[in-house]
Amino acid sequence: MAQAPFSTIEAFRALLSDAPGADEAARAGAAARNGQLTKPPGALGRLEDLAIWYAGWRGDARPQIDAPQVIVFAGNHGVTARGVSAFPAEVTVQMVANFNAGGAAINQLAKAFGATMDVVALELDRPTADFTQGAAMSEAELVAALAAGWVAVDPRADLLVTGEMGIGNTTSAAALAHALFGGAPEDWVGRGTGVDDTGLALKAGVVAEGLAANPGAVGDPLEALRCLGGRELAAMAGAIARARIERIPVILDGFICSTAAATLERAVPGALDHAVAGHVSQEPGHGRVLGALGKAPLLSLGMRLGEGSGAALAIGVLRGAVACHSGMATFAEAGVSDG
Repeated sequence: MAQAPFSTIEAFRALLSDAPGADEAARAGAAARNGQLTKPPGALGRLEDLAIWYAGWRGDARPQIDAPQVIVFAGNHGVTARGVSAFPAEVTVQMVANFNAGGAAINQLAKAFGATMDVVALELDRPTADFTQGAAMSEAELVAALAAGWVAVDPRADLLVTGEMGIGNTTSAAALAHALFGGAPEDWVGRGTGVDDTGLALKAGVVAEGLAANPGAVGDPLEALRCLGGRELAAMAGAIARARIERIPVILDGFICSTAAATLERAVPGALDHAVAGHVSQEPGHGRVLGALGKAPLLSLGMRLGEGSGAALAIGVLRGAVACHSGMATFAEAGVSDG
């Protein structure tokens, strides 16, 4: 297996800082083509903007989507010992088996929208440390998780969705969002896998304890990821960073994915310019994260499953946008008067 081109957090940060931008010539060409298609100006709404955005990142004014990749990362969290989830940690292992057997929702959605799907389990027998007692991961553990995400990306892919599975990871994401964006712990916690009101209050308390135990997490987004995140969150961040280097557009999934990705944007502004938000979930913190990132979701369907499911569903929206852009005739080609 290929190795990631970094062995320290600072080397990863430097790669992110030096990442390429979109191809402006391709973007301009796509915008010009959009203005000539057989439709009234702006009639396809956001689909037009999506197609132009996608064209710029792929370096092709008339692109196609032929090879979407979905990667589901799985990790376990020491903070589950605090009783923050309605399910035991063993469910992570069981769901990974379900993914590999093709039985989960994300399997069906990936298949429906023509995406390959990979599952990457990250040391499930060795949970991260309980972040209420100190950092969840050492620097070496964070680097290893970022690298696992980096190497999981197929450079031949032309669209990436990252999903996750990890009992306790909505609590990890809430603590991470609290470190990144401030506010109160209650602003970021949600019911996750279905905790009751008592469980919700417990989660808020655990988030507060996590920040108190890791004061260095405030002000340094990658340090926040190390202290409060999980291996699967870090792996998603690593994969999304690799996609930027390869100019592969990304569709972000729910609260956990979006918060993991936010560490990149907070570390290097503009680091998520190659990403759109697939949906807004029922987790109350998700809309707040997307608002802070300036990402308007493509879908709002009341989903809260994770796994990459909302983003995978949004592959269909982006496919539709690109199909219209690249497949429609121009006025000249169709012999239609443009007024």
